[in-house]
Amino acid sequence: MADRMHSSGLKAGNHQGIKACVPADTTVYAVGDIHGRIDLLDALLEKIAGDAQNNKSPYRVLIFLGDYVDRGDGTFQVVGRLSGLTETSGFEIFRDFSIYFLKGNHEDFLVDFLDTGDHADSWLDNGGRETLISYGIDTDAVFAGGDLERLRCDFRAAMPDRHLEFFRTLDYCRVEGDYFFVHAGIRPDVALDVQDPFDMMWIRHEFLSCRTDFGKIIVHGHSPNSLPAIEANRIGIDTGAYYSGRLTALVLQEDKRRFLHT
Repeated sequence: MADRMHSSGLKAGNHQGIKACVPADTTVYAVGDIHGRIDLLDALLEKIAGDAQNNKSPYRVLIFLGDYVDRGDGTFQVVGRLSGLTETSGFEIFRDFSIYFLKGNHEDFLVDFLDTGDHADSWLDNGGRETLISYGIDTDAVFAGGDLERLRCDFRAAMPDRHLEFFRTLDYCRVEGDYFFVHAGIRPDVALDVQDPFDMMWIRHEFLSCRTDFGKIIVHGHSPNSLPAIEANRIGIDTGAYYSGRLTALVLQEDKRRFLHT
């Protein structure tokens, strides 16, 4: 896939009266929380592909904000699609994109379970069971015996190496122009270039309630709303896909913003 970095200082402010923008030769697409909805992912990718064919920007960037797994019943297919996106028939256009995958709190749950077995109950209660089923694991049989270590081993054995590599190589954030992309948000009063990865995956109330100029517009998922949440300092694009049927992409061109939805 194409990989063209735009250099942007993390300390530049969003000065009053100046619209936030991305580089003039670039279109940025950011996709919210998918949560195992392969049907919605494919539908939104088709819309993005069609949009990209029409706008003809020389450089196109696609950023996924995390939470690919859990809750919906298609996690296996979602991870397969994303990890092999540029090889998928019908989606060849994405070979010309710079593509970035960010890590959400549900991927953090999943990797923690794979590595240590810790927090298993919390993960399973928050959609992990649907993920295991999507990988072909008979969770009823294992739960009946209460053997979480067997569950962990079965999950690792069922996971293709390519999927594991996908989970191991996720980024925490991405900057494009005046925008900072992250799964959950950022810790207010902490500089963007020294944010804690845990906060970027998990923070909620302290971030959502803050009206401070963060220096960049924060584009995030994690906290669902029926429609995109647009504030002066942030744009939230988790529209609750797994229960609402609405998966959202934010499209940025110069100082313009628009949305694509399923």
